[in-house]
Amino acid sequence: MEHKKTGTTTIGLVCKDGVVLAADKRVTAGYMIVDKKFRKIIKISDNVAVTIAGSVSDVQMLIKIIKAQIKLASLRRGKELSVKETTNLLANIVYSNIRRPSMIPSITGFLVGGKDNKGFSLYEVGVAGDVIEATDYRADGSGSQFALGVLESDYKKDLPIKEATKLAVKSLNAAIQRDIASGNGFDVINITKDGIKRVLEQEINTKILV
Repeated sequence: MEHKKTGTTTIGLVCKDGVVLAADKRVTAGYMIVDKKFRKIIKISDNVAVTIAGSVSDVQMLIKIIKAQIKLASLRRGKELSVKETTNLLANIVYSNIRRPSMIPSITGFLVGGKDNKGFSLYEVGVAGDVIEATDYRADGSGSQFALGVLESDYKKDLPIKEATKLAVKSLNAAIQRDIASGNGFDVINITKDGIKRVLEQEINTKILV
């Protein structure tokens, strides 16, 4: 039985006044497209959002767990977790999950973007639970190599968030044009001092009229 995967291209950029997260909207099962409107950027707390890649069922379960863990930890401490603390909490769950014996291995990848009293942050949580902090940009998923080519060429430090958003869309479009597991639309959010805002959600019309 084919396993549903987000396939995916997800992108994160650190800019002058915030963080930009972007993703496509396609879900595949082998060579079959099973969803064309799947949201791969999810808000997990008031100030933190994640992009998702990998097995859909595992990603959905981990999102439920991390949301509950964040609320529980915040209640115990009486204050919100920092972006780094949230990322480490998620990484611990991913680390435990991938090492649990199973007929179907748990393959998940996340980009974590957010803000706290230290400023704006972007992290990558790998499939093995490893954490890498990004001071510029990150791309994940099957189309990441195509997106990285554009980011490597056009990214500049301290980009205004509007320019960073345009670059994220340009990079995502490059991946969609070449990666068969990415496509069907764009989803982009901005994380600024005003909070988390979805600034673009656009479907790509793939119908052929005869």
